Amino acid sequence: MSDMTEITTASLFFGHSARRDAWLLHFLTENNLEYTIDPDKNASTEQLRFMVRLDEGQVFLPCSNKLIPHLLNSRLNGELNRRYNEKWCALVQLVRSYVPDRYLRKRILHLCRHKYRQVQASPIIIPSRMMKRFLTIFMTQSAISDPYRGRKARYNRQAMEAVQSPELDRLLNICPEDRIACHRLSDLRFDLDMLELERLLILSTISDIWTDVYYQAAFDKLSTADLASQNAKRCLEDVFGTSRGVPMKILYLPDTCGGIIFDLLIIKALLRQGHRVVLALKEGFHFESASFWDWEHDPALAKALNGAHFVPENNLTKNQLLATQRSHPLVVISDGTREDLNLYRTSVTFARAWKEADLIMATGDQHYRRLINTSHEFTRDVLCWWRDESGAFNIRLKKRPSSIIKFSENDLQDKAGQIIAEMRQARRDGKTVMFYSAIIGSLPGQVTTAIKVVDTFVRHLRERIENTYIINPAEHFEEGMDADDLMYMWEKVQRSGLLNVWRFQTVSDIERSFELMGMRVPPIWAGKDSTFSTGCTKEMRIALDMQRTNPEMQIIGPSPEKFFRRSEYGVGKFSDAVLEHI
Repeated sequence: MSDMTEITTASLFFGHSARRDAWLLHFLTENNLEYTIDPDKNASTEQLRFMVRLDEGQVFLPCSNKLIPHLLNSRLNGELNRRYNEKWCALVQLVRSYVPDRYLRKRILHLCRHKYRQVQASPIIIPSRMMKRFLTIFMTQSAISDPYRGRKARYNRQAMEAVQSPELDRLLNICPEDRIACHRLSDLRFDLDMLELERLLILSTISDIWTDVYYQAAFDKLSTADLASQNAKRCLEDVFGTSRGVPMKILYLPDTCGGIIFDLLIIKALLRQGHRVVLALKEGFHFESASFWDWEHDPALAKALNGAHFVPENNLTKNQLLATQRSHPLVVISDGTREDLNLYRTSVTFARAWKEADLIMATGDQHYRRLINTSHEFTRDVLCWWRDESGAFNIRLKKRPSSIIKFSENDLQDKAGQIIAEMRQARRDGKTVMFYSAIIGSLPGQVTTAIKVVDTFVRHLRERIENTYIINPAEHFEEGMDADDLMYMWEKVQRSGLLNVWRFQTVSDIERSFELMGMRVPPIWAGKDSTFSTGCTKEMRIALDMQRTNPEMQIIGPSPEKFFRRSEYGVGKFSDAVLEHI
């Protein structure tokens, strides 16, 4: 393939060159990241768009700008070769340290060596994906689920001792002389909150605290100046200063054990400031990274996580996630992976937590490479801090693009509230309130036509039916809303108890709409009605539930038993998940 040294992670698109398309598909399939080949493990484009800003046809590559030219040129040189060697050496050390049986040890190493030689012969595999394969081989062959369990517990125990020590108390609580004078107490309070976060961010990256024999040695080297960073101060003020007093939802991505104890100090500071946090841990063993179940074997981590709410489900709906966050200020989830951050492989729960967040906070070099040192833009602001190879503290704030539209829970509640207010006014005016449920997105590629069909028929109803307030969902659709957002908003409206009539779209409704538009019914619309719609199926369940509490509410349309072949939207889609496999 031609030289690609100028290629970045965000500059690759399908549809510009057949040769390039083939190469990209080869890259994705060799790394086991292609959704159409393995939809159960890989995120769809729609799910990726919860997290990454992607243009039409744009390809997401979960690696740094530094690696991508080497990977796409299949050149085993420089940085790529170094990264491969690092992974191979880590695997060899792991096997030799934790597999005592000589025969089994040789079998694992020889098997991994075969895989490694394949990668070297055609170096298109992302190093972290290669490491994931090595670890899978190690775990399945050795039957060891977490060889680092003892090491991680030791790191956390020492970090906990450091956190509870008078040395740390002294470092954190040294009064800043330049903050004594202030014009407003609220300004002083904010400045002190930011100063505390600044010091904790820096401390959370000093691995000597938990990896050295004694944490005191690391503290003895520190001064107040070592816990100050102008970049950190600017980034924190940029993130939190623009919306003082406004609680934020934060998705927090930690780095390693030991450091996670300091991460939890940061999280407690954020909770005290009124924010809500989702902490995403690994699904299983990934060297020193904390995994979701570590707390069961680690008293120090369990103590640090006391009061947190653990959510083991990897496929939460929007309503379930929001309800959990409302009830619990600190929620712990799994990111669904056993590797460096890979948004293709993260769970639906993780993707939704990202989408609902106002800010992503991530620590460590792996997150720097995947979130900062990439040309990809993300749908939420990302604050990342890490130590570079020289040991220097770094922090970067990567803002989301201005084109990204975010509908928060409050935004959706406000929109629902406006519609409910109109319904109340209509009831006061003596009008009948009708909701019209119809196909909008359940026919893939037909959203524009569906909106025209609904608009046409609702106008027809309004002309025919006197003194009736008819709610047309298509009139309230806004760019940037996905199916989760719409269903969340409409359920608030539908459960308001203000509906007199709930009408569901029928075959004759659709045929009449096309007739009014002067068109014949297209084949894809023939025989369709609201029973084909995932949203309408959900709404029929709500309608039946509301009718039990309000028996006078009239349900018009196909009989309820004809619904329920649909179950759940595909993640990020308007069509049913069932249709993805047809």
